[in-house]
Order: sequence, then structure tokens, then C-alpha cells
Amino acid sequence: MTPYITVTPGERGSGHAHLFARLEARRSLKDIEPRLFPDNGGPENGEVVEIFGPEGTGKTELLYLLLSRCILPLSAGGLELSVIFVDADFSLDLFRLVSILDNRLHTTAPSGGPDEALLRSCLSRLLVLHCSSSSQLLLTLHFLETSFASRPDQSLLLIDSISAFYWLDRAEGRTSYSKQEEKLNKCSELLGRLLRDYKITVFATSSSAPSPSPAPSHSSAPSPSSAPSSSAPSPSLDQDKPYLCRAWQKLVSHRLTCSKSEIVPKMATTTASSLMGPKRRRATQFTVHCSSRNKGSRINHFTVTDRGVEFITELNQD
Repeated sequence: MTPYITVTPGERGSGHAHLFARLEARRSLKDIEPRLFPDNGGPENGEVVEIFGPEGTGKTELLYLLLSRCILPLSAGGLELSVIFVDADFSLDLFRLVSILDNRLHTTAPSGGPDEALLRSCLSRLLVLHCSSSSQLLLTLHFLETSFASRPDQSLLLIDSISAFYWLDRAEGRTSYSKQEEKLNKCSELLGRLLRDYKITVFATSSSAPSPSPAPSHSSAPSPSSAPSSSAPSPSLDQDKPYLCRAWQKLVSHRLTCSKSEIVPKMATTTASSLMGPKRRRATQFTVHCSSRNKGSRINHFTVTDRGVEFITELNQD
């Protein structure tokens, strides 16, 4: 379905003074989630945060965390802002998002729990757009310029993922390296102008570097998220190396590198199983390492529950 955005009559002719007034009103997201970034090192207006890692390392769950933080009401610890979610991987799970919102609202709602109207109010602040190619992504960014110009409450743009069409672009570009990167270069250049002119904040996921194995022979090239990846808890050095076009890399101010590992938090015994000996309860722990340009780094660990991301430990680094 083609998204619909209302534009105020005369919006385009409102003049520079009106435009600057709108830009001044755009909210900073520096405090969107302090536990992810170095002290006082959250994203400023006009900055890009790349959430990077292999498939299944919690990248999309982190997006749900940021998304819910923005669209939740102030009374529930949210920012009450509008969010645009560009779903290039077609992986947005609205049932999962609603479950997270419902759990968050329950902690602040009366004993009866949050009403449906409050939940609908949260979802009304979310605009979801789908793209199936780099060309569609480019057109979507052009379309969003009008929205950003007319809606100062739209401070956050989420893209899942910016690497979704990597293999498709490579296949279309054939042996020409410049052709392979042409579309993402154009998207990055336009995104850079949106960041500069409208001072939005962008969070975008990106899958780990593709395997050096030969490209598949079938015509429909998979995205990096479906390419073979290592089963090790943490990605290799080659996988951690940025591989998207230079124009995109220049935009990134913060990089969140995600990994996961299986842990055994404690030994558990039960009466029924005492004769069989102790049972170890394994759990998945996710690690996110933030590297911010000129602002240091930070490491945090989290688990994923019905409430979404739950931070368990954190470690500061210089």
C-alpha cells in the first residue's frame, strides 16, 4: 500500500524563516538510550548510527527498543515522537512490537492495564514503508523529504536494513565496481542531504560482511542476511570490516557491533530431577559494542524477553 502523508497547503512556499523555525523545533535524540552509548555520547541531530552484526544477534530487537522508546507516551517513559520505519528486509513483526509496547505500558498503567486507545495512539506515531530494491529505497527517501519538511515531530528514521540489496546491486552491476555501488551511493548522498537539511537521526541495521565464497549461481541473489555466516559467538575480523560503499561509511558517526553467545547463568536442581543430577539452564546473551567517532566506546550485554531488550551488565571503556 502506498503511504499517505498530509502536507499543509502552502508548505513548500513557507519561506526560509518558517523552515528554520521547523528545524529548530526538531527534538534531539541524544538520550534515546544512554546505555548504548558512551557517557554523553548519544547521537546528535543529523547523525547516523549503524547497527552491525550477523543474523540473529539482536539487531532488530534493538530497533524495537528504540522504536518503542520514541512512540511510547511521556507517562510511560517514552518520547512521544513520530518514527518512520523503512522495512527493506520485510522483517518487521508488528505482533512482536505490540507485545513489547503492551508490556511497557503495563508497568505504568493502573491495575486494569493500558486501554486499547492508548496502544493505538502509540502505533499512530509509526509510519512503515517497504522497499524491495535500491531504486525503491531512493524513491522513498525522495518521498520522505516532504514529510520531514512538514513534520518536525519526525525525528527518527529507522532502516532495516541498509545492506538488504547488496547482492542484488552486485548482480545488476556485473563486473563494474562503480555500477555495483551506484544506487547505494545515490541513496547515501540523498540521505546525507536529509541529515544536513532536516537534522533527523538515522539508525540503520547492516549485516556482516558477505562470505568470500563464490557467488551463488541462481539468478535471484540473496541479501547479506541470508548469506552463509559463521556460527561462532562473535564475528571474525573480516566480518567486522565495513564493506558498504564509502559514501555510506562517511555518514556513520556511531557503530553498534552485535554478537551473541550461549551462557550458563547458574546451576539448577529440582526434586524431580535430583536423581539425574543438576541441570544447567542455558540462555542466549547478546553483546553490543558501541564505537563512536571522537566519543569513545562502550560495551553492554542484554537478553531478549517478552518485554524486549533487557540490559544485564555494562562496561565502560575509554
